[in-house]
Amino acid sequence: MPLLIDAHELASEIDSGRPVRLLDVRWRLNAPEGRPAYVAGHLPGAVYVDLERELAETGHPEIGRYPLPALADLQHSARRWGVNDGDLVVVYDDNDAVAAARAWWLLRSRGVDIRVLDGGIRAWVGAGFPVQRGDVLPKRGDITLRDADPGVATIDDAARAPGEGHLIDVRAPEHYRGLAAGTEAAAGHIPGALNIPTVAHIARDGTLRAPAEIRATIEAASVDPDAPIVLYCSTGIASAHSALAFATAGIDARLFIGSWSQWSLAPNRPVAVGPTPTGVLQGW
Repeated sequence: MPLLIDAHELASEIDSGRPVRLLDVRWRLNAPEGRPAYVAGHLPGAVYVDLERELAETGHPEIGRYPLPALADLQHSARRWGVNDGDLVVVYDDNDAVAAARAWWLLRSRGVDIRVLDGGIRAWVGAGFPVQRGDVLPKRGDITLRDADPGVATIDDAARAPGEGHLIDVRAPEHYRGLAAGTEAAAGHIPGALNIPTVAHIARDGTLRAPAEIRATIEAASVDPDAPIVLYCSTGIASAHSALAFATAGIDARLFIGSWSQWSLAPNRPVAVGPTPTGVLQGW
């Protein structure tokens, strides 16, 4: 099943008469409310998806900032978006698919034919296609989501990952090295983690790099693509984008959803700082 769709392919699918549900997942860590931008202009017929309220569960900081929603809650949201069984679902955002990938990752193993609009709304507009203002309130859908694991790794899985395969930190190098704490309780990385920032997989125009380029980047970091791989980031959002990139290159990976926001709060979990996987251990 294809993972990506470009603007011209999407326009053709819409023109073909096939049921297509467009989901606008605009969200950024420093600007989480994407609805104003959505209302100002979105793909015609697209429904706004609230990442923090519909693609995450709130109120559980001990398991990470954005833990996964329960299956029943996710299905309720998908029906609110107007998704029916058999629809082609296309997700997009305005930030290189970092947020849209969260929706893709959550729905891809649950019986949904879902693709990410490569390049997002910028690619759509750049191709000369129109946008729509205002809100879209679709007829409630009837989608039934399959009860399937999308590829979750626990905090204990993350701790074991360097010895069983690879643990990959997809944050920017300054966060990995402990030079910038951000909003978390500590700065640094999980001992044994390699650093392959998710931005390494994004081309200058906001599209994903070619599969061969992505695979070359991963192998250049001494990662065996056939070994078990666990990804993590700050909050469990950007790592879904890396999972998308890995998948386009034919590489499977699981996500530690709690990510650094859980690890940095957990008691008795060591922290490494510096440019190497082991680094200098702290917190013992």
